Amino acid sequence: MAAIQGTSFLHFLIVASLLASTHGAKPSRYSMPFNRTSFPRDFTFGAGTAAYQSEGAAYIDGKGPSIWDTFTKQHPEKIWDQSTGNVGIDFYHRYKEDVQLMKKMGLDSFRFSISWSRVLPKGKISGGVNPLGVRFYNNLINELLANGITPFVTLFHWDLPQALEDEYYGFLSSKAVDDYVDYVDFCFKTFGDRVKHWCTFNEPYSEKYQSSQKGKIGITIVTNWFIPKSPKSKEDIKAAYRELDFLFGWFVNPLTYGDYPEVMKAIVGHRLPKFTKEQSALILGVNYYTTNYAANNPAPNKVNFSYSGDSQTILSTSKGGHPIGTPTALNWLFIYPKGMYDLMLYIKDKYKNPPIYITENGLADANNASLPVEEAVKDGLRIRYLANHLQYLSKAIKEGVNVKGYYQWAFWDDFEWDAGYTVRFGLNYIDFNNNLKRYMKYSAYWFKKFLLH
Repeated sequence: MAAIQGTSFLHFLIVASLLASTHGAKPSRYSMPFNRTSFPRDFTFGAGTAAYQSEGAAYIDGKGPSIWDTFTKQHPEKIWDQSTGNVGIDFYHRYKEDVQLMKKMGLDSFRFSISWSRVLPKGKISGGVNPLGVRFYNNLINELLANGITPFVTLFHWDLPQALEDEYYGFLSSKAVDDYVDYVDFCFKTFGDRVKHWCTFNEPYSEKYQSSQKGKIGITIVTNWFIPKSPKSKEDIKAAYRELDFLFGWFVNPLTYGDYPEVMKAIVGHRLPKFTKEQSALILGVNYYTTNYAANNPAPNKVNFSYSGDSQTILSTSKGGHPIGTPTALNWLFIYPKGMYDLMLYIKDKYKNPPIYITENGLADANNASLPVEEAVKDGLRIRYLANHLQYLSKAIKEGVNVKGYYQWAFWDDFEWDAGYTVRFGLNYIDFNNNLKRYMKYSAYWFKKFLLH
């Protein structure tokens, strides 16, 4: 784990760790060397989920299948525990209970996605609107607002309607653009009087609804930070920034400057599609979890072109036998909070300091089925992950980065795409053996204390 300057904060981490690992400790009594007052008054704190990962209710109330419904059904071997999101954590039926938990914790906002195939079972307006699906999202939005919680809506989180995959192979076809625009337009029209923050589409909202609904639209992009494996190597330094251009700049550069990064154009050339006139996103969502080492790869494959080959970079998570940060339950996720700080400064300097929301940031614990609930909720490592990242985020804001909000991933344990239910990302514990009962983890108590102090 990267070192944090300041003895008071180090003292806090030690105390929090001891409390989290002591049997019978009371998590609500953690000392707080800093809290939400360290952030701007209008800063938003929240947590998030995605429809397929939490809602369940996969085949009821008129919902059409998504590609993830089909994939997990037809290829259970691709999921570590051969599970599905058919039930998830049953958020579809238990949203009122969960909203009360959000309120108890003091969340300002909740980030969730709309299931395209729940509101449009065939993926198209012409295929019919599902009134029960629309009712669910209306009820959820209204319940959030009634409890003082702002909805932050993701319009597409990987669960493409299966009907569009069957018809024209989904986003491999340009036909998907018109159907996606129609779906997004429907959501803006139906929910936009109450939802003021949206990801991930731009033009339909800006042209038709922004002036009347006063909302903000943007895109959410996942990226790591990259450190030169050999800090004195000019080639490795270039490789680290090149990897950022390929992973992050690939999307953000066109939104900011109307074209791909120069290094991508130089390497990939005519294989990149051409842009028409584009509008800039009004907000930028950034998903940050970890950092990698980057080393120059001067001899990529010149025959079989690939994304990893084009970037001419070799990524790793260790150097000299030492991991880049504290390991977690996932082999790609090492705790390196300073990477968030470095990434924020990079975006500020390179991309005109746009309004940024940290839309995902979180830690995976292993799902140890042998642990009793009272032990499983003691997630001291998550507390340290959360505290360190918030400390560095506060530092970035004080240095002028235009960060507007932070969303912890995830609000509760849920289905994770390839890992199924073998790992736990949640602030709140789900007892999968006891009617999906919810329990606040120690990290949830810590976050509550941080927010309500």
